[in-house]
Amino acid sequence: MHRKKVLFVQDGLQPVERVSRVVASLDAEFTVCSSRDFPTAAQDCDLVIYRVPTARVDHVAEFEENMRQAGQGSALLLIEEDALKLLRMPAHVNADFALTTACDDELAVRLRHLLWPGEETSSADFITVGPMTLNLSTYQVQVDGQPLDFTYLEYALLAFLVTHPGHAYSRDALLRRVWGFEYYGGSRTVDVHVRRVRAKLGTELAAHLETVRGVGYMWNN
Repeated sequence: MHRKKVLFVQDGLQPVERVSRVVASLDAEFTVCSSRDFPTAAQDCDLVIYRVPTARVDHVAEFEENMRQAGQGSALLLIEEDALKLLRMPAHVNADFALTTACDDELAVRLRHLLWPGEETSSADFITVGPMTLNLSTYQVQVDGQPLDFTYLEYALLAFLVTHPGHAYSRDALLRRVWGFEYYGGSRTVDVHVRRVRAKLGTELAAHLETVRGVGYMWNN
């Protein structure tokens, strides 16, 4: 699954730091553009956030038309409470709204619903160890914000050990838990995958994946 992309349409000098922080907590990419550049910038995005200017609530219809031209179907409108009575939600775009005073948790819930309808991620889907973030929902691993290219079994091995820290597992146990009972290869395949995972993680993170002499392997936070 690709990393979701969120575009914030900044029509003025509204601060974007808080919204950027919430989007980052969902492991989604965040970019900003002006209303003028919106039609072009939106073409490669999964969700558009539009901060509706209080004096231009009627421009939501124009925004919706731009969304349709850009081929986008999901939007979150941020609006001041005083302008709420004038708001008319888009009719042809999958949209939700939130007040600009909404707390971070509310924004996160609304964003998750628009980005992953029916399969929303939650904070429980993310495990962070130092610079590494493991997304259990999208099967992705990032280090310092950069995705790592793991095969499925490399990811599954890492995810299993990270979610069971402090417990040593033998090679045979890992074959059963990660590869499955129908795997007939030798147990040394675990060693090969551990070496690959360590190499991709880098020296600092690889130190957490410990070899337990006479037993097997363990993830130590």
